[in-house]
Amino acid sequence: MTPPDNLGSPGSVPGKVTTHSLTEMKQAGERIAALTAYDFLMAQALDQSGIDVILVGDSAAMVVQGRHTTVPVTMEQMLYHAQVVAKGVQRALVVGDLPFMSYQVNPDEALRNAARMVKEALVEAVKVEGGCMIAPTVKRLVDVGIPVMGHLGLTPQSIHKFGTYKVRATELEEAKQLRLDALALQDAGAFAVVVEKVPADLATSLAKELEVPVIGIGAGPGCDGQILVSHDMLGLYTKFHPRFVRRYAELGESMREAFGEYIKDVQSGSFPNQDESY
Repeated sequence: MTPPDNLGSPGSVPGKVTTHSLTEMKQAGERIAALTAYDFLMAQALDQSGIDVILVGDSAAMVVQGRHTTVPVTMEQMLYHAQVVAKGVQRALVVGDLPFMSYQVNPDEALRNAARMVKEALVEAVKVEGGCMIAPTVKRLVDVGIPVMGHLGLTPQSIHKFGTYKVRATELEEAKQLRLDALALQDAGAFAVVVEKVPADLATSLAKELEVPVIGIGAGPGCDGQILVSHDMLGLYTKFHPRFVRRYAELGESMREAFGEYIKDVQSGSFPNQDESY
């Protein structure tokens, strides 16, 4: 029986990106391009553009729900976003964020929630934040067949502990711990590690040391790949503009202009015209 394309099984779509092909890209020196999506149309556009990885990020809490942090988003909400994203994707690897407190309580609960992401939302991997402390949970998930992407450095789910969005691992001890955390994730079976907002030289050395891909966000050009929040790089989310975000469009401004023109046309009576009426 041939599985449907939206299962993303290896070989079901020409050039299908898998966890294995990301490792091959690293070995070949090919950079990995990743972005976030939270809905069908954005996911479809990203997939058709040739993006390698689509992360259904818990950043949905901020850019979709208007929250101040990623902490409040729930497992049910993340499942919904992941489900609609997966429907729009054929080629890219779809990774679903496990939200705050969906995997930290114990490995059994983490396994149940990760399994829901894979079975109900049809993602192909999950992402968790944390290093040595979470490594046993990562191993548990990998051992039952659920691929895991790690996330180190500035981990947004821990923002209340940090109390600031400043660069992480600038001090020697924290940099040493980050390296230990990255190795622990790799040893536990993680297929890739995201490093966020850490010094570029540290991220570069990690990319050279680890066998798995290191994907940076605010971590300099020496990583094996890069990821950004799509709403940031498109100029849709404008609450703040991190230094590491390159704006590739100003869609927020374009949308406001389009809405304004529509309002004027409705108010003036020029919309709809005869050709736009039945």
